[in-house]
Amino acid sequence: QEQLVESGGGLVPAGGSLRLSCVLSGRTLSSVVVAWFRQAPGKEREFAASISRSGSNTYYAESVEGRFTISRDDAKNTAYLQMTGLKPEDTAVYYCAAGSRLTASRIPTLAAQDAQDDLDHWGQGTQVTVSS
Repeated sequence: QEQLVESGGGLVPAGGSLRLSCVLSGRTLSSVVVAWFRQAPGKEREFAASISRSGSNTYYAESVEGRFTISRDDAKNTAYLQMTGLKPEDTAVYYCAAGSRLTASRIPTLAAQDAQDDLDHWGQGTQVTVSS
């Protein structure tokens, strides 16, 4: 069974850092693009970052550009989201998603429902809370 599992969330003070991990089981990570989304309370899920199959191309939402870094280690079947300079407005549930039907460059352009439909796998989410 193909499954994504995130970990690494927690409570951090503003300015702190966290690294989220996303492990894919049942499928080779190298066959999919990977993305991170986040959903704050009362808000729609939004794109944060995506990475191509090769890892050579990465894309970021303007709100996280320069602070977050997405990466992948296909040997470990794991993708990461390194978050630095965290702000209270980064507080959200963070979701990892993966798929083979899209390019990493296409993902930032998708509406929330289209991303939900077009990405094959979604994790259960991990809570990130940034205190002020």
